[in-house]
Amino acid sequence: MINVPTDLLRTFVAVTDLRSFTRAAHALGVTQPAVSAQIKRLQMLLGAELFDKSAPGVTLTAKGEMIVNYARRLLALNDQMLDVTTRGGPVARLRVGLALDYFEGPILRTLARFRSAHPELRMQISAEHSAALLRDLRRGEYDIVVAASDAEQPEQPNRRWIERSAWGAASAAVAQGEGPVPLLVIGESSLSRRVAVAALERAGQDYQIVYVGGSFAGLMHAAAAGLGVACLGRRCLIAGGLQVFDSLPRLPALPDVHGGVYLREGLDLTDVEELADAIVAAVGEPEDTHVPTRQAATC
Repeated sequence: MINVPTDLLRTFVAVTDLRSFTRAAHALGVTQPAVSAQIKRLQMLLGAELFDKSAPGVTLTAKGEMIVNYARRLLALNDQMLDVTTRGGPVARLRVGLALDYFEGPILRTLARFRSAHPELRMQISAEHSAALLRDLRRGEYDIVVAASDAEQPEQPNRRWIERSAWGAASAAVAQGEGPVPLLVIGESSLSRRVAVAALERAGQDYQIVYVGGSFAGLMHAAAAGLGVACLGRRCLIAGGLQVFDSLPRLPALPDVHGGVYLREGLDLTDVEELADAIVAAVGEPEDTHVPTRQAATC
């Protein structure tokens, strides 16, 4: 029986969350070669490549995306045991799930401010696709989740808003070129990918997926390089410095998606309502607010 040391898992999660071997080394208080050696040892133990060397930046492979979720769970259990046995009892802990393909940037800044204001709170943040986040929330694995959906959710969010979708590219020429639409997506099961593919297929527009990334940052780099067009929330595309289009002759109009902040049923942590309000202030707008759209708008 092979046992996987928790220090290797902690390093793997740090590299994944910080998207940098160097930043992970600084956060863990070790050298960058030590981080690389730990990741190499973990991959040897698991018999799998965790990072896609052919993709820009730090991008997980399909197996890496699965394993990082197991790693988070194992580390959470490890830390909970230590809380009970060596720290005199359980401490306040907040497990946050964040949709990686719509709200990641502004919410991370909000969470950082909240964490600074509440140093007594042990915060654990996981970025995943919305469907997985809502599933794991039902299982009790998160305390608060920020997710998006292309339909109303059976679980009623505590806060909600409409997220405006759009196409983004480095230039209109990329979006209006010849042949199939070159499509850039995040992951195999992301909401943004599903929305884009459904819109193109409904319009009878040929497309080719030319880039599958594991993060918002990677997707923005691919779009900025002129590899193709991406479908995301309008605010995300603008933040990434891309030209934004509501529709073009080859790019059909996109449906808006439902954004929501979901709290675990029975949650009894103070100040979480304050955090939910801060998240909505960072990314949300009231559900009945109408924002006029323009054709081929750019930023």
